[in-house]
Amino acid sequence: MFTTNIQAFKQLGQQLADPQWVESTFGEAIERQYRENSWFTPEFCRYALSAISRMLTSEALDAYYAKYQGVAPAIAPRKRVAVISAGNIPMAAFHDFFCILVSGNDYQGKLSHQDKHLLPILAQELIRIEPQFAERISFVERVADFDAIIATGSNNSARYFDYYFSEYPHILRKNRNSVAVLNETESDDELRALADDIYLYFGLGCRSVSKLFVPRNYDFVPFLQILTQESQPIALHHQFNNNLEYQKAVHLMNQIPYMDAGTFLLVENQNYASPIGMIYYEFYDDIEAVNCRLEADSELLQCIVSRDPYITRAEPFGSAQSPTLSDYPDGIDTLRWLLAVGS
Repeated sequence: MFTTNIQAFKQLGQQLADPQWVESTFGEAIERQYRENSWFTPEFCRYALSAISRMLTSEALDAYYAKYQGVAPAIAPRKRVAVISAGNIPMAAFHDFFCILVSGNDYQGKLSHQDKHLLPILAQELIRIEPQFAERISFVERVADFDAIIATGSNNSARYFDYYFSEYPHILRKNRNSVAVLNETESDDELRALADDIYLYFGLGCRSVSKLFVPRNYDFVPFLQILTQESQPIALHHQFNNNLEYQKAVHLMNQIPYMDAGTFLLVENQNYASPIGMIYYEFYDDIEAVNCRLEADSELLQCIVSRDPYITRAEPFGSAQSPTLSDYPDGIDTLRWLLAVGS
């Protein structure tokens, strides 16, 4: 079963890698999704599908399969796993969808109303490839009759999830943020890659970099120039610019200093979560102290991008918005958990 499921996703990945197939299959849904939720621009919807295609290459899936060969049982009772998904970025539910089906369990998905059109089409295409998935995939308005649950939401909604679902095997996800640690050795290419980590999906994802750690007396000018150039795709977005102008007005009225990168404001602040259109930064004197702080705050952080060897959890610049199959939310190995639930 495990091998069959992997093979089906391989074929799906090959189709997703074809831009013409993506346009003919998803084009109408992408436009509809944008009409209903203007944060999901056609460009970002296509980027999300492209990122999934890179997850599902034959090489990536073979490597992923090899990690679990000794863990996945040959035959296991199927469990119905409910998923309450976030709607902050396009196709936010895909990774859980993939893990549940590959593990041999059944997927019952309650999609966010902000992100409800693309995954059902992808599911239809997967069923065309492997018809046995038809009885294992359902999309619902209200989860019910399930054996385990995965729920993603805000810190506030997580308290409700914990109350209602504590009796079931569960993974409950809260707010997380991503950060970058700079040390002034970054090349222009790396700074351009960091710009992607920041502006893709308007910075709305948990993998979007919202905070920079920089050495004291850091020269921001090269980075500001690159960020201004690279983030032009969002420069004309009406809602984004409303948020940006609001933040400018608030900071001017309150006489809070900021640096203007055209599409983003950089503000010195110790918090991790920054509002739309803003990036927080914080100076440091000791890189090892930064690493200790990030380790202590690991439950608040999804990604850390850096080239500094002292940062133990660092990922390369430009990788934040292109996760691999093994980049699990909250660091919890979802597939291993699902295999245990189903055994």
